[in-house]
Amino acid sequence: MAYSIDLSGRVAFITGASGGLGAQFARTLSQAGAAVVLASRRVEKLKDLRAEIEGAGGDAHVVELDVTDVDSIRAAVARAETEVGSIDILINNSGVSTTQRIVDVTEADYNYVLDTNTKGAFFVAQEVGKRMLARAKGAAPGTFTGGRIVNIASMAGLKVLPQIGIYCMSKAAVVHMTKAMAVEWGKFGINVNAICPGYIDTEINHHHWQTEQGQKLINMLPRKRVGQPQDLDAVLVMLCSNESHFINGAVIAADDGFGT
Repeated sequence: MAYSIDLSGRVAFITGASGGLGAQFARTLSQAGAAVVLASRRVEKLKDLRAEIEGAGGDAHVVELDVTDVDSIRAAVARAETEVGSIDILINNSGVSTTQRIVDVTEADYNYVLDTNTKGAFFVAQEVGKRMLARAKGAAPGTFTGGRIVNIASMAGLKVLPQIGIYCMSKAAVVHMTKAMAVEWGKFGINVNAICPGYIDTEINHHHWQTEQGQKLINMLPRKRVGQPQDLDAVLVMLCSNESHFINGAVIAADDGFGT
């Protein structure tokens, strides 16, 4: 028996959609039937992705978003709901990192990582969550009450890795943020879960895997390979579906066994 998940009629808001995992998430949700709102600072990249998705028969929209600016978050979410409709699905994906030892971290490094990965993720989820809550309470219009929020954390939020200590800290906060939101919002039909990806080959890090240091890291992995963005498709679509109504507050490692 074949099994399929249909997200037709749903609106999905994806942060960090201009490349890497965010772009793949947008393609995947569009293929599942959702209208996708592509959000990022790199608007030209978003426009290219919109053209690709529309060329494949999907429904895609572009909004400019800087997750380090709360006013920008509010404006982007408001624009998305005005132009496309109530947000049913949030993929909270924006993230940055630096590489250095803890003793070398500057205040600028700390703020750069935490402002995007923790503060930004929190206020994006809060802004979308407020609107989902209003619909669930009957205080705002919408054809679908409840919602699905998927926070993209990292295996580094579960396992400390060398020279990216503040990144690990920022993603560990996202893990607990996910659980806190799940507890508060679950009774309103809003499910909040997290995916913790392992090492994934994207355009940002692709060159690294060809270097001597990158090859050493690959050889340390359980199955001596890095993942591809599409390796997260199944868990992503499942968490966004109506069928996932009993999955709330879950933190799912998708790391090929690295964190075990």
